[in-house]
Amino acid sequence: MSATPQKNRASRRMLAAAAGLATVGALVAAMPAGAQDRGHHKPARTVDVQLLSFNDLHGNLEPPAGSAGTVTETQADGTTKAIPAGGVEYLASSLRTARKGHPYSITAAGGDMVGASPLLSGLFHDEPTIEALNKIDLDVTAVGNHEFDEGATELARLQNGGCHPVEGCYEKDKKFEGADFPYLAANVTSEKTGKPILKPYTVWKKNGVKIGFIGVTLEGTPNIVTANGVKGLKFHDEIETVNKYAKELDRQGVKSIVALIHEGGAPASASYNYDCDSSGAGDGISGPIVDIAKGITPKVDALVTGHTHQAYVCTIPDPAGNPRMVTSAASFGKLYTDTTLTYDRRTKDIVRTSVKSAGASNPKSANHIVSRDQPKATDMTALIARWNTLAAPIANKPQGYISADINGRGSTAPEKPLGNLIADAQLEGLAPADKGGAVVAFMNPGGIRADLVYKSTGSEGDGVVTYGESFTVQPFTNMMNVVDLTGAQLITALQQQVSGSNEASPKILQVSKGLTYTLDMKKTGAARVVTDTIKLNGAAIDPAKTYRVAMNEFLAGGGDGFAALGQGTDKLVGASDLDLFNAYLAAHSTAAAPLAPPATDRITVIQ
Repeated sequence: MSATPQKNRASRRMLAAAAGLATVGALVAAMPAGAQDRGHHKPARTVDVQLLSFNDLHGNLEPPAGSAGTVTETQADGTTKAIPAGGVEYLASSLRTARKGHPYSITAAGGDMVGASPLLSGLFHDEPTIEALNKIDLDVTAVGNHEFDEGATELARLQNGGCHPVEGCYEKDKKFEGADFPYLAANVTSEKTGKPILKPYTVWKKNGVKIGFIGVTLEGTPNIVTANGVKGLKFHDEIETVNKYAKELDRQGVKSIVALIHEGGAPASASYNYDCDSSGAGDGISGPIVDIAKGITPKVDALVTGHTHQAYVCTIPDPAGNPRMVTSAASFGKLYTDTTLTYDRRTKDIVRTSVKSAGASNPKSANHIVSRDQPKATDMTALIARWNTLAAPIANKPQGYISADINGRGSTAPEKPLGNLIADAQLEGLAPADKGGAVVAFMNPGGIRADLVYKSTGSEGDGVVTYGESFTVQPFTNMMNVVDLTGAQLITALQQQVSGSNEASPKILQVSKGLTYTLDMKKTGAARVVTDTIKLNGAAIDPAKTYRVAMNEFLAGGGDGFAALGQGTDKLVGASDLDLFNAYLAAHSTAAAPLAPPATDRITVIQ
């Protein structure tokens, strides 16, 4: 915490120390000449502790493809440049190089290390990623919402080790050892016991230096994870939880504290090297992390955040008005943050009267690109090769063919070409009467985890979509549901894209062909959906009519703030989203006639 809120207590310590120093001074003066030089060298009062951090890796062991594998950098002339980045071979090299010359170095993460992972990790329930993080020497991480994709029991296995309860061990005579680092879940408690399901905090120690870490995920995790993933769990307020455990650490004599928070914000620029404080502390960022940072006790010295997949290094004033660093390193291992924490051995606190050193060009915290121009970490190359050998029989199977990139995650438009393709695949697979009789399909944008990239990075050839690539796009293997919804409920669902919990950050559903409407973003809330423009196959939606609607189980449970979609009746459970996607690719593309990117003409947007 900042020294300023502790001024009175520090003053009393200084007076006592002054009296003691006067006595010591008299004794030293009485010593024979040279006696003062024969003692042991006393350590400096302050020591710089390096904090390296990253977030939202999502099991991306190999370099992510397409736009998901680039970062934006602003050049000296004001133009921007896209730079390829990421991959654990390079992340390991970057972190190991950064640690050189820093005897006090900690590596921490802001959650979502696993979950929504590409096939190489996801096929093996993310054991490869945990193994890689062990080798990288990760010291601690918070849980993120995706750590709960497979439930608390599976998360406990990732922490403690043991082979998968259904699939067993993946390698002969080799048992999964679990994470060497602690997962922190301070604000996630068991409904039965009321206690955190994992450690709420940990204390890093070296040569008398002690720094506490508290880890939390966003309180709204149940809204963005399937019901089975959070069954039996309660998620608590981030500010109240961090403040509670900061007080507990303080009572234990741990005065230097970092909060790892899986919640984030949106910087004013997409460039990783944007000066977030160019207009003043906290002015360059918006979103949930701003209010969280302003509410967390001054006992906490820095916030490592995540979830929004954005890059920022900002200062946001704490409740005492003192500047405090808040960082995020984008996603997929493309960046890491290097922060200097100046630890005062006497007060046991971080000195943060200024969070930037003299000269804005030399900040105490900065994001750095995980460049692919550096040598690869050979142990990571071997790890990837080993798991790729196990995955190859499934991963390399062709599923279909495309004529160009079909952007999903990499598209910033409300309507995404890949979103249309996925929704069309779901509608086609579930339209037959015996499959559910769907007339329209909805896809949540957050479930589209990558782009379909034309250029091959493997041996399959350009334009070939392998099982591994389609899995990377839809890694959750959500089961599809078809339900009855009234026209009124459909209209409400479309309005919930841009109102309620989604008003500040709209979540625009991807819709199947035949559904069209207009979004007027000049308006606010539900009024942004122009209701008289909503049509299905050219006919206006009838509020009183019943429609059969296809969606994944996450949306059917009301996820992402779509309570109206959770009101469906007469549910039929169909195939998985991935199976329908692959079936559509096979049915609509060949090597001679590849699938072209779908047009984006279903949602008219007025800006």
